[in-house]
Amino acid sequence: MKKTLVTAIAATLLAALTACGGGSAGGGDKTLRVGTLSDSKPNAYQENGTFTGFDNELLKAIAAKENLKLEFVATDFSALLGQVANGTFDIGSSAISQTDARKKTVDFSAAYNYQALGIEAKETAGITDENSLSGKRIGVVQGTVSDTWLGTNAPAAQAVRFPNDAAALAALKTGAVDGAVFDQATAEDYAKNNPDAKLKVTKAITTTIPHGFAFKKGNTDLINKVNDGLKKVIADGTWVKVHDQFEPTAPVPAEFKPGQ
Repeated sequence: MKKTLVTAIAATLLAALTACGGGSAGGGDKTLRVGTLSDSKPNAYQENGTFTGFDNELLKAIAAKENLKLEFVATDFSALLGQVANGTFDIGSSAISQTDARKKTVDFSAAYNYQALGIEAKETAGITDENSLSGKRIGVVQGTVSDTWLGTNAPAAQAVRFPNDAAALAALKTGAVDGAVFDQATAEDYAKNNPDAKLKVTKAITTTIPHGFAFKKGNTDLINKVNDGLKKVIADGTWVKVHDQFEPTAPVPAEFKPGQ
């Protein structure tokens, strides 16, 4: 009876570890849980029940090269890195900029793109650049590079923080905020697909901050597999094809072109 009870407890603990993504995930038969966003076009979003976008399609291509199985799950960006750090997700996929602060919480893959931001506002808002944000209510997603950039470059603006892009966009469209700072590609997508709101990307800001997929610290085996797959999708031109599908107007850094 005692032996049976011990066996049952051990099985329960093992199941719990598996469910929360515990342990070092190197692929194989395990399905890797990917934390991503459902509303951040064109990088990471859900369409007709399928998770897609540049980051997610690139990760799918990498997984195909490395024989990795993926399951995408939606979350808020403000919670994503903590969920990767505690093992809820094996991978974080959402145009995550590799800042020094974030590197204290999670490990990252090699760079697969670079951060660019866009200031967005209604055409009549009188917003042109960071110097015109003083005293205005500006929406940002909490914990993003946009949030940090606003505090550093427009400290006199009133930052209004939201849990996700959809909430920030809704506030911008209704006039609850005067402007917002998004990823540049996302801001351009919102301007294009919301013509009635008369939104405009008034300034694009390019940075040298790399994007990376996020992992629980110490998950070296999985990081190495993803990095190996990333090299392969760059070499065979898949990176450029995915980029052209989702971000056709954005420049392609030389390091992501085949043969470089």
